[in-house]
Amino acid sequence: MNRLYLASGSPRRRELLTQIGVPFSTLATSIDETPLAAEPAEIYVERLARAKAQAGLAALTSPLGAVVLGADTSVVLDGQILGKPLDRSDAQAMLTALSGHTHQVLTAVALASSERCEVRLVSSQVSFRVLSAAEIESYWASGEPQDKAGSYAIQGLAAVFVSHLEGSFSAVVGLPVCETAALLADFGIPCWQRPDPTPISEAAHE
Repeated sequence: MNRLYLASGSPRRRELLTQIGVPFSTLATSIDETPLAAEPAEIYVERLARAKAQAGLAALTSPLGAVVLGADTSVVLDGQILGKPLDRSDAQAMLTALSGHTHQVLTAVALASSERCEVRLVSSQVSFRVLSAAEIESYWASGEPQDKAGSYAIQGLAAVFVSHLEGSFSAVVGLPVCETAALLADFGIPCWQRPDPTPISEAAHE
């Protein structure tokens, strides 16, 4: 069976892979996440997911039999990508813009092996109720939005902002488990595996 590596430091993606019974090791990768000029959001998230997976594969000392998962999630409002907030004012501006409106969340997942790289893109629509300035201020003070795309976490305190979701909840969190499971199966990695008593050493592959 092929070995899976996650090229992400996201605890949410680790939790979702664990939830569907897929053992993995993590890899630290670093890529330039700056959008290209006039780059559509769909192309952007696919490009980053592929780049993360390929960077993780390149970091392995022995890629034979290894499969690396990379993923990227972006919040998009009226065609504009809302990244992680730079500061309090930036987060407040994002949340004010999302208030009372429906936005798109795009998540791309990529798997790379020594033979090929495949990408799947999932689009979801998230609607926010109207948020008050006091709510936005309190939410920022919680610390949760500081490292989140679009300045919110649907699986966290911001769940109370969401009036409607059309699409994949897990994709909005950071990893579409249905599409990821199908992609993993295509690479020879099944879900619902029993825990391995001798997990792969991450240090040996750094």
